Amino acid sequence: MNIDETLFVPGVFQRELKNRFRCVVRLADVDEVCYVSSSCKLENLIDLSGKDVLLTPSAESTMLPHTLFAVKQGRKTTILNLSVANAVIFEQLRKRRFSFLGKRKNTRREVLLGGYKADIFIDDTHTAIEIKTIITSKKQAIFPSVRSERSLGQLEHIKNLLLNGYRVCYMFVSLSPDVKGISLDRTTPFYSAFIDCVNSGMSYYGCTLKMHNGEITIASSLNVEI
Repeated sequence: MNIDETLFVPGVFQRELKNRFRCVVRLADVDEVCYVSSSCKLENLIDLSGKDVLLTPSAESTMLPHTLFAVKQGRKTTILNLSVANAVIFEQLRKRRFSFLGKRKNTRREVLLGGYKADIFIDDTHTAIEIKTIITSKKQAIFPSVRSERSLGQLEHIKNLLLNGYRVCYMFVSLSPDVKGISLDRTTPFYSAFIDCVNSGMSYYGCTLKMHNGEITIASSLNVEI
């Protein structure tokens, strides 16, 4: 996935607002409210206060001119726009690393299957792909980092899909380049529901993304410890 770096606007992160999808970034000594492409509070995942960040022109919000895109951490960049993960996976789905999914000639994004929306659907093999993004400053990521009723509901739909002959792959995508592995929190209801789906035939996969010279690619596969 290519990004036009000339569109990046540098700023300094100040704080998140109580309203969802909002944060304050200082641009040339002026504080501006910007859009955050995350339904979860970023402060629960990563410390951004006073950090150098990159903004892009807003595509998701007509009210706010800029969207929070990434945070600079030395020579590395952690992506903060969650929609990037779906775009990169879809773009690279035909790469050899995804050969375990079988034939992947006919693919679609955001496909409704009953009451469940698959992030990606492979028509060739009737495979639904669920993508979960991970943002953390830790080398070993813990998932889930926050409780999500939505994720539990999705797993219920996934279980039904598996029982009705569909294939499903659950993908964990780290937007933090320093992450080396992923551990599932066994104390959560998510873990029990996830294992139930795995026992019903669901596969899973982990990878990390990196951004370099305006290109976002899959850097490496990640071990998912269950």
